[in-house]
Amino acid sequence: MSLVIRLKYFFEKHGFHVSSRLADKLGMRASNVRLFFIYITFVTAGLWFGVYLTLAFWIRLKDLIRGKRTSVFDL
Repeated sequence: MSLVIRLKYFFEKHGFHVSSRLADKLGMRASNVRLFFIYITFVTAGLWFGVYLTLAFWIRLKDLIRGKRTSVFDL
């Protein structure tokens, strides 16, 4: 068996066990716990992308408000 397939099986065996144990403790189905982790991953990635876009907008707005001077004699 190739290394990639063995690595995949290792992570499937041990990684899914974490979500199933957590689901047993919470009294839920394991698939719901896995979906929660997937959703929370997209939310956190999207949150930082939103922060990035907001900061880029503020910087662009600042540049539009403060006019750029071409030389020192434009005062």
